[in-house]
Amino acid sequence: MTLNYAKDGITVAVILDTSHPKKNGLCPVRVRVAYARQRQYYPTGKDFTPEEWAALPASKAHAAAATRKDIENSYNLIRKEVEELASAGSFSLDALNVRLRGATSDTVNTAFRARMAELEQTGRVGSAIVYDNVLKGLERFAGPRIAFGAVTVGWLERYADFLRGEGKAQTTIAIHLRHLRAILNEAKRCGVIKEVQYPFGRGRYEIQGGEGRKLALTLEQIGQIARYDDGTDTTAKYRDYWLFLYLCNGINMADFVRLRFRDIVGGEVCFVRQKTERTTKTRKEIRVVVLDRMQAIIDRWGNAPRPDAFIFPVLNGKETPLERKRKTQYLTRSINRRMGEVGERLGIGSISTYTARHSFATVLKRAGANIAYISESLGHQDLKTTENYLAAFEREERQRNAELLTKF
Repeated sequence: MTLNYAKDGITVAVILDTSHPKKNGLCPVRVRVAYARQRQYYPTGKDFTPEEWAALPASKAHAAAATRKDIENSYNLIRKEVEELASAGSFSLDALNVRLRGATSDTVNTAFRARMAELEQTGRVGSAIVYDNVLKGLERFAGPRIAFGAVTVGWLERYADFLRGEGKAQTTIAIHLRHLRAILNEAKRCGVIKEVQYPFGRGRYEIQGGEGRKLALTLEQIGQIARYDDGTDTTAKYRDYWLFLYLCNGINMADFVRLRFRDIVGGEVCFVRQKTERTTKTRKEIRVVVLDRMQAIIDRWGNAPRPDAFIFPVLNGKETPLERKRKTQYLTRSINRRMGEVGERLGIGSISTYTARHSFATVLKRAGANIAYISESLGHQDLKTTENYLAAFEREERQRNAELLTKF
């Protein structure tokens, strides 16, 4: 039977491995993946003589049809993993092996570790850290060998209660459950668990989202922050960094630290979100007009303007993904600590880098901006994400307006 795939120098094919016959004279059917003059072979669990193999495609016997289907399923599983790695620009035979080991793991724990290894291999350290935190919670609850079949609706309910008992907020619990669901989705797709064993979805276990934190500020409050000065350079720098985040479409810290002067084109900052650049089919670029206030912040705190230089002096370009993550986290904590103090002194309350992003979106919404424009500016992949993002603030606005009715 002929099953072949070839793209970007990668080939996937089903072959009868006649060079490694078994003692009974049968030859194993394997899926061969070739790339960069290297080959990797994956078993299908089927064995034939050369004559039986040659006759298989035309055979009308029920057993032959079932065998062809099994071989095709093995091929399709490997081809899909190849295509996903290739589309993300991170294909290697090692990465493929990691994904396939994770897909067919005997426990939830090993599937998590395989997923983490793949993420680290492709430089997605932040996602790997989240999976690691979720796995630690799972192992505190159920131990080091969690069978896929053990994860039932009742098991998920007990796990959510366990996390709640640890003091986790509903938003955090939802993050834990969504990452577990992603692992089980992969297991279901690969046949490790059957559809009837899958515990998530309508009529089964549905993940409850947490209520959004009310972090958005008013324009008046943002003005107070912009004018705040306690006479120290540290406060001035972190205040200005926070304002830059707000003015730059609520840019995430991971993207902020990676901005280079070459990203400023025609008076606009152009960047692709690190969070989604590997997970979407189309490269979605965000463009932000460089306002006078943003340029003043660059001039005061930025590096000397050279095309390849980072705009702000956080990274040097020689960091490993883990080192880059740690530097980003350190700066985020430093900004949040100082801006938290500013918020207290101004009577505004908690201010963080998240507040800058949420405030950008909400100020536009309150001013009547089209939600599609807000969604595009934030780099969201669909309007539903943006609607959920803004929902808590809209309720906050309704509450404030309702209270006006009783001021008589």
